[in-house]
Amino acid sequence: MRKLILVVVFLIIFLALWNVFPDVFDKKVIELPKEKIKITSEESVVIDIVEKVSPSVVTVGVEQRIISFDPFDFFARPQSRQEEQDIGSGFIVSEDGLIVTNKHVVSAPGKYKVITHDGKKYDTVSIYRDPVNDIAIVKINAFNLKPVEMGDSSKIKVGQLVVAVGTPLGEFRGSVTKGIVSGIGRGITTGSPFSSFAEKLDDVIQTDAAINPGNSGGPLVNSSAAVIGVNTAVASGAENIGFALPINIIKDSLKNFNEKGQFNRPYLGIAYKILTRDIAILNDVPQGAYVQDVVNDSPAQKAGILEGDIIISIDGKKIEGENNEVAKVIADQKVGDNIGLSIWRDGKTLSVKATLVAAPNQ
Repeated sequence: MRKLILVVVFLIIFLALWNVFPDVFDKKVIELPKEKIKITSEESVVIDIVEKVSPSVVTVGVEQRIISFDPFDFFARPQSRQEEQDIGSGFIVSEDGLIVTNKHVVSAPGKYKVITHDGKKYDTVSIYRDPVNDIAIVKINAFNLKPVEMGDSSKIKVGQLVVAVGTPLGEFRGSVTKGIVSGIGRGITTGSPFSSFAEKLDDVIQTDAAINPGNSGGPLVNSSAAVIGVNTAVASGAENIGFALPINIIKDSLKNFNEKGQFNRPYLGIAYKILTRDIAILNDVPQGAYVQDVVNDSPAQKAGILEGDIIISIDGKKIEGENNEVAKVIADQKVGDNIGLSIWRDGKTLSVKATLVAAPNQ
């Protein structure tokens, strides 16, 4: 009986509370509006880039003569055979078979071939090498090819996404790596400094996208699948520091090539090394370009420039630092222009005149 009384009392209290505080016991289910959010992932962007640009990327190979010996037969004659080796990359810039690659990829004499994305192999008809920049144009007999879309390298921003496509190590055709633009306006030196065409490449793009030997000549592409650079070099002894020539330089070279049928670049004919302010002070000499080599029968030789001279200025422009190097000043001239050079020799400043000629196409 006592238990029954307690139950009744509990029910009375519960009903009283229900009437006073109905919201406490009234559980409402609130439904949040469903939003449809479309997210474009970096992964899908890279996939789109690769699908668009890959058909325009090629592999450059060369036919080499391989000589082998029989180690077990001392008197046997050496055997020779022809063997093809993939050595670099490139990309299509015209439907009728013009390919852009790096000059150093096709610098040595040899029988070069171009392998397109679909595996077709073409012999090169001709190779045109830019004497100033590390650029070469390769011609093949092909039609209805898919050229790349070329972007505008003047609009590049540090930090933007980039993708490199090519044949790293001469083995892995169509390989793709991604990264960002790590820096712009860099200056690097390629090739031997004693070569008559050794020039410091200015305004190159730095990227952390993996670039290896074999990637040279391949495209560096932005998120719109437009080529913004030509993969050219890697920093030795470092990781993830690669460099690409800006596409605007290539567009300028192509324009020059299409108008002349060859590269028509002004040429002085020296190899040099820039003397920084610290080096100049340490050696008690003026800042400028220290002439390491003078090419025979070049405008420089005809003007009387000698090894060991220091070029202080060209047409009044002081040669100091990265912004006013000899190569950059000469590139702004035209074939046939007369330029005035101030040179330092044995403690004296001399003035000479040189007439620029077209650089020989290598």
